This record gives sequence, C-alpha cells and structure tokens, in this order.
Amino acid sequence: MTEIYELGIAAIRSGVADGEFTATEVAETFISRVSAAKELNAFLVETPEHALAAAEATDKAKAAGETLGKMAGVPIGMKDLFCTEGVTTTAASLILDGFVPQYESTVSANLFAAGAGMLGKLNMDQFAMGSSNETSAFGNVISPWRRNDGGNTDLAPGGSSGGSAVVVSARIAPAATGTDTGGSIRQPAAFVGITGFKPTYGRCSRWGTIAFASSLDQAGPMAHDTRDCAIMLGAMAGFDPKDSTSLELPVPDWEAALNSDLQGKKVGIPKEYRVDNMPAEIDALWQQGIQWLKDAGATIVDVSLPHTRYALPAYYIIAPAEASSNLARYDGVRYGLRDLPDGAGLQDMYAATREAGFGPEVKRRIMIGTYVLSAGYYDAYYTQAQKVRTLIAQDFDNAWSQCDLLLTPTAPSAAFGLGEKSDDPLAMYLNDVFTVPSSLAGLPAMSVPAGLDGQGLPLGLQIIGKALDEQSVFNAGLALEERAGFVAKPGQWW
Repeated sequence: MTEIYELGIAAIRSGVADGEFTATEVAETFISRVSAAKELNAFLVETPEHALAAAEATDKAKAAGETLGKMAGVPIGMKDLFCTEGVTTTAASLILDGFVPQYESTVSANLFAAGAGMLGKLNMDQFAMGSSNETSAFGNVISPWRRNDGGNTDLAPGGSSGGSAVVVSARIAPAATGTDTGGSIRQPAAFVGITGFKPTYGRCSRWGTIAFASSLDQAGPMAHDTRDCAIMLGAMAGFDPKDSTSLELPVPDWEAALNSDLQGKKVGIPKEYRVDNMPAEIDALWQQGIQWLKDAGATIVDVSLPHTRYALPAYYIIAPAEASSNLARYDGVRYGLRDLPDGAGLQDMYAATREAGFGPEVKRRIMIGTYVLSAGYYDAYYTQAQKVRTLIAQDFDNAWSQCDLLLTPTAPSAAFGLGEKSDDPLAMYLNDVFTVPSSLAGLPAMSVPAGLDGQGLPLGLQIIGKALDEQSVFNAGLALEERAGFVAKPGQWW
C-alpha cells in the first residue's frame, strides 16, 4: 500500500470518500511530516490544530452522508502572503512582525470552504520579491534536492514561492498555495520537480493577499500533478466583489474536462525564447517536449514574439513601481513593527521602522520604483514600460492567430546553490526570462516537470495559453506529464 504522505489531492480525496482512511489519519500523517522537516525551514508558523479541525469536520460530514467538498480531507500549506484569520501573517518580512489578521483572504476562505485544512504558513521571499527564497527575513528555505556530484551544496528552491515548492516536493504537504507575479509559482515548481499553475489574471481574488505588484499578482496551486492543480484551482478561483480586478465568470470544472488528446491543437514555438547561452540540456528537453506534443496529436508551428527581449526590463520597472506604492502603507503606525528611537518625531519613526523592517532586496525595489515614478523620469521609464507591456500583449494576440498554445522552457537553468547568485541581482532577475512575458500579458501558464539535468536536478517545461483558456493549458500539461513519466523525488532529507 502506498504511504499516505505519497498521495496527492485526488488520491487523498478519493481515499477519504471511499473509507480507505480517515481525514484525521491524513492530517496526523502530514503534521508529523511537518515536525520532522524543520531543517528545510519551509514553515514560518505551524497550525496542526487547523488541519485537525478541518479533518474532523470532513470525517463527521462523511459519517453523516453529506456531500464532501473538492478539497475534503486534504491538508495544505499556505504561502505567508495570504492573510489568515487569527494566524500570524508576515509576508516573510520583519515589517509585519506580530501582525495577526482579523480576516481571511478570499483564496484561503475558498479552500477552507472546500474542505481543506491548513498545516501552517510557508516561508517565502520577502514580499514575494526574489527568485531563490534567500530574501526572507526568517532565513533561507532549503531545497530537498541535492546534486549527484557528491557535494552537499544547499540548493535554492526557487522563489518567491519557495516554501510552497519544498513542502510539495518533499511530501510534507500534498499541495500548497503560491502566488505568481513574474514566475513565482512556475520557476520554483520547475526547480523542485512539481507542477505549478498560474491562472489568467483575475481568476483568483487578490483580496486579503498582501500586495507586491497589483496588476501582476495572481494566486495559483502547486501540487504533484496536473489533475491535482486542476482540482485545487477549481476550489481557489471565483468572482469576488471585494476585488475590483476579479473576473465575474463561472469557474469551469477543469478536472472533469481533462483530456490529453491534442488533435486539432496548434502549439507555437516562439523563436525569441532561444536565448543566448541556453544550456544544451534545456534545449534538448524543449525539443523532446515538442515531440511529446506531436505524439499527443498537436501540430507544431513556429511563431514570433518580437518584443520578448524587452519583457524583463519592462517588468523590472512596472513591478517595483507598483511595489513602491503598495509598500508605502508600512509605516509603523497601525500594525506590525514600530521602531521609535528616543526623541524621534513622526518622520524619524517612519525611517527607522522601514530601515529595520524591510530587507535589502525590498529596499532595492522600492528605490527603483520610487525613482521611475518620480517627476522627470515617469514618462521616460514607467510610461515607456507600460507601452512595451501593451506591445508584448499584442505579440501574444498575434501569435494566437497561428496557434492555440505555446511551449517553452520554464527556467534557463536547473536549481542553483544558495549564495551563488545573491550578490548579482541582474543574474537573479534573469531566472524570470521565460515566465515574465506571460505575466505581463495576464495569461494562464503552467510548469510541468519533464526531466533531470546531468546533475540529477529537475527541469520543467512551460505551457502558455490564451486568456481564460486554462483548460487547454491543463490538457497540454497532462499530455506532457503522461509522456515525460517524471517520477523522480528528492533523496532522504529527514
């Protein structure tokens, strides 16, 4: 019999419904896994009582013959960007030290209403700013994977959803929430060999989710496979009148419509994604992915997204600009950290609190954002970046006249060692080169684990789809998943 901790959302839900085990047994199994995994530093707060209460409610509902929710019996990890009522929420920053929300984010409320329990709040890059989970104020998250070269280098789990990626990969939780601004679900998913899905902008409410860049942030699931992501996204998504960017549309049953037959679908291969110095292993995997999709019935076409090369510069103007505005609310007056030196006035308190509370990467992005929004530079930088964003979206629209989906690598490399890129912000930002364009256009995209590099580390392939066509993205992801047959797991970590 497969151990409970090896099971994903679909298998746990079915096992509970069929009486193979109880939801309480599932919760207890994963709670013990959380306790044994402290060296990975994935959890900032543990909430075993929440997971057990949800499990007991599921068991009672089953005993009473009631219909169980989509996530019934499934304990999950919650990225510490989602406000959770009565549970400390910090966005991995000292500026929110001691903040306990008195309300629930819409995404977490939707998941709990569907029967999910919460194992705890997950570590992340501070305010979701980072690609390696090294900017957290509470220490690095460590990937459970190791290179097969005999060394013992701690590897980056990707970011900003590094804690979410780690708990799924190491079977500490069957699934976790993530957020994706420029690739923060897809890149960590690729680094640790799991599946991550960023839906169309507006599919999931941003209400109660601590903001980084409001026009880009979008919640999504991180799980073992495509089916589990489809189930979880179905529970997370939905219209929310409290969020003005939320889409007032029905939530499709993505799980029920899963189909890996891609007959009649055209998949585009954007020539601009063949970046300089691309590792041969990633290019080879990309070519293999093309063959897999052909085998699934798809027609492959070459397409051009000519403004792709401007995507990263535009993103790293727009995102910091929005961050500098969003983070202005953290001033030490109403909640979180307050640093009040002796004899200090109001402005001194602001300065001292922000100096102590924000980490170096957050400060860097606030300063960049403030600069590009300042008088004399607004038109030269921010306005131009928004124009480029429009052109990038138009590139995708033009591509859709030739194809239904796009296939690209997820990241330009496998996971790197902690500390190997932290002194070079530009090298770190290049991790988002394949994921940022679809984020700027608000399109659905997912990363599917597809192979290992020469050092035994996971590599992912990315599927990008038309706005609101999550189903086609899921179906293509399933086709890749079936043919890749990725079953590799990290070595013993406890």
